[in-house]
Amino acid sequence: MNLSDARLLSFDCYGTLIDWEFGITETVSRLAAPHGVHPTEADILALFASHETHVQDANPTWTYPVILAETWRRMATSMGLPDPLSDTDQCELDARAFASSVPEWPAFADSHEALLDLQRQCKLVILSNVDNQSFAGSNTKLGITFDAILTAQDIGSYKPDLHNFHVLQQHVRDMGIAPNQHLHVAQSLFHDHVPAQAVGLKTVWINRYGAKRAAAKSAGATPAAAPVTPHWEFPTLRAFADALNSA
Repeated sequence: MNLSDARLLSFDCYGTLIDWEFGITETVSRLAAPHGVHPTEADILALFASHETHVQDANPTWTYPVILAETWRRMATSMGLPDPLSDTDQCELDARAFASSVPEWPAFADSHEALLDLQRQCKLVILSNVDNQSFAGSNTKLGITFDAILTAQDIGSYKPDLHNFHVLQQHVRDMGIAPNQHLHVAQSLFHDHVPAQAVGLKTVWINRYGAKRAAAKSAGATPAAAPVTPHWEFPTLRAFADALNSA
């Protein structure tokens, strides 16, 4: 398959279109500071990656705000912040603030214009690990009318569960798009590239955090992934859109 064959692009949202690592770090830092705790970005993202994944694995039907609230409770214990044992009331206030923060996370600077360019050639579909309300808030920053939006709330499980990608593939077939016309575009190797390739999809890696990852020697807000080689790699969505336009 060549880039020029693509007629539909499915996207992860958080990490690919929305800068969730900035949003997570800023929110945790803001909530921790009044308690005299100032974790580093690396510490915040490592704790988030560990706890969020465990909560999702154990509770696949919980909506994302509920996932985030429980993730906060576990992170709070790890960081020495008010937690369910030390200060239940304050912990719940902080958990609710964290759980409702998704619409505040910023879009990457190139997301809107690059998506508009891509939409001139391809249908655009979201496959996201959040709930409908959280994504609606984020989409006010993206400013795009997607051809379909598939969330974990609708599907009943969280990526990297293969079920999410089977649902995506069926939806794409129902839209009249052949498998060799569909590319999955994402930043997370763990949540997207490994499972997408497991079901036979071609993948495009938007390696947003490449230089930062190499410097920090970390996987950021996602767990380390099994070995996988994306079919294409670009540092930004703008670079991918330019490549597709010229293909």
